Amino acid sequence: MLKTATDKYQDIRDAVRALCAGFPAEYHRKIDAQRAYPEEFVDALTQAGWLAALIPQDYGGSGLGLTEASVIMEEINRSGGNAGACHGQMYNMGTLLRHGSEAQKQHYLPKIASGEWRLQSMGVTEPSSGTDTTKIKTSAVKKGDRYVINGQKVWISRVQHSDWMILLARTTPLAEVKKKTAGMSIFMVDLRQAERSGMTVRPIANMVNHETNELFFENLEIPEENLIGQEGEGFKYILDGLNAERTLIAAECIGDGYWFIDRVTKYASERVVFGRPIGQNQGVQFPIAESYIEIEAANLMRFNACELFDANQPCGAQANMAKYLAAKASWEAANACIQFHGGFGFAHEYDVERKFRETRLYQVAPISTNLILSYVAEHVLGLPRSF
Repeated sequence: MLKTATDKYQDIRDAVRALCAGFPAEYHRKIDAQRAYPEEFVDALTQAGWLAALIPQDYGGSGLGLTEASVIMEEINRSGGNAGACHGQMYNMGTLLRHGSEAQKQHYLPKIASGEWRLQSMGVTEPSSGTDTTKIKTSAVKKGDRYVINGQKVWISRVQHSDWMILLARTTPLAEVKKKTAGMSIFMVDLRQAERSGMTVRPIANMVNHETNELFFENLEIPEENLIGQEGEGFKYILDGLNAERTLIAAECIGDGYWFIDRVTKYASERVVFGRPIGQNQGVQFPIAESYIEIEAANLMRFNACELFDANQPCGAQANMAKYLAAKASWEAANACIQFHGGFGFAHEYDVERKFRETRLYQVAPISTNLILSYVAEHVLGLPRSF
């Protein structure tokens, strides 16, 4: 791997790399070919405590910050894995940790930290609303000591490999609230029980080995004690989680970017055509060098976002910009890597095409590049709102 500046997280990097070394490229290649879930890999990360990094020690976790969590995610991807199989466990629990009652935290967090339960899913997006979260139609109507859920969600990841899901639903119709972000609430959903009593899961086949689904709710009953925080405040509660999500995914893209740079520099130095290494040609050197520069810049923005988040400071702009820069940098590195591998870049055994597909996702999800630009234009630069 390319040498980067020594930092105080080197011990974490070394430990995660050592774990990942037990799951070499052949493992991830096989999982991808079978469109399977990397159960053994996720279990190993869980048992080693890495997925409980953000859970306080009082609840069985490591009590680390988003900075350390981002290093863990980065190293998984830099080692050739795909943190998309498990990153939900990192940021989803933040909503529970920051806004749940003490009883809820005592009930859920220790079992999540130990791996007895997985909290890998967040149900927000809907087919008719997309990123316009205020327009969600899934409703939660209070009846006695229960809420009755009806509606539909789409692109909900890891439902089949999670025990719990954080669900956003409208407890007050949009037409009845003064502020469109009001009237939404957050619930903990027992997924296995829900599948037996009103929730239907329809898997969505896609170009990446990423388990994602469409969900249908028909009179699903949820106990009132599964409501997180106050009714109607759910939109505000998920914002912290979204900033963490974007920052962690930025770190994953940075890990991908370094993986591509490592691979293509090695290959370009060894691949001889017309009597010389192809890496001797500036037409090959420059795209690789440019990608590396962009990855290094994205890396700095990632740490800036993490620092603010860990200090409980506003970090929406930094989280969005980190995700934008990192996703763009990793995609450019991926293009350079597959281009200069030539035909071999498309061969499964080189792993380039797999990582190429995986990193492309982050131009679109969890928020598209255009929406990040709109956010910066409006909230940072003060330009008129465009939608």
